[in-house]
Amino acid sequence: MESLEKKLGYSFQNRELLAEALNHSSYANEHRGSLGSNERLEFLGDSVLGFVSAEYLFRGHEDLPEGDLTRMRAALVCEQSLYEVAKELELGGYLKLGRGEEAGGGRERQSILADAVEAVFAAVYLDGGIEQVRALIIRVLLSRAPAAEERKDYKTTLQEVAQRRIGQVLTYHMVSQSGPDHNKMFLFEVRLNDRAIGRGEGRSKKEAEQAAARDALEHMDIQK
Repeated sequence: MESLEKKLGYSFQNRELLAEALNHSSYANEHRGSLGSNERLEFLGDSVLGFVSAEYLFRGHEDLPEGDLTRMRAALVCEQSLYEVAKELELGGYLKLGRGEEAGGGRERQSILADAVEAVFAAVYLDGGIEQVRALIIRVLLSRAPAAEERKDYKTTLQEVAQRRIGQVLTYHMVSQSGPDHNKMFLFEVRLNDRAIGRGEGRSKKEAEQAAARDALEHMDIQK
């Protein structure tokens, strides 16, 4: 616990909150009656993260309208961003998992790690209040993330390019997937009027689609 507290830059008054934040439901189910899972904390942490990130962007981008702020927040607090925070904190090594989840590579599963980060945020909020969790979220996530303007939505951009001419239809198709369940890699192809114009890989289908759209945009003839 102490090593994780050092990485978080926060010392808990009630370490049971941190312990609960690290209990996956699979572990709690194997110890019914004695332990709770981190699902309730994850629920609270999601809202805490939403508020802190909204306030951070609201104060930092006074010139932007609601729609832009919403898109920026979505990019900053997506599952991939939380997963990267978890990897930086080496959070997987602190999780308590059930035997099946452990054997299935749960310590590296993106969704489990992202949920655990939200649970930890909630634990800090309950233990130290909004100021403590705000400082933590800004330090480990918001201030270190690339500016939202740089986190391009390549699919939207490609759609806008395609719509410059009437009758253009974009579709995305999965070409293949590889790797174990906890660490899959997806290969997607984007087609314009059924003609392949780009390919991309990613650890999620959405990420692979974005990569395919980016690949398509890099071909100059697509943008003309």
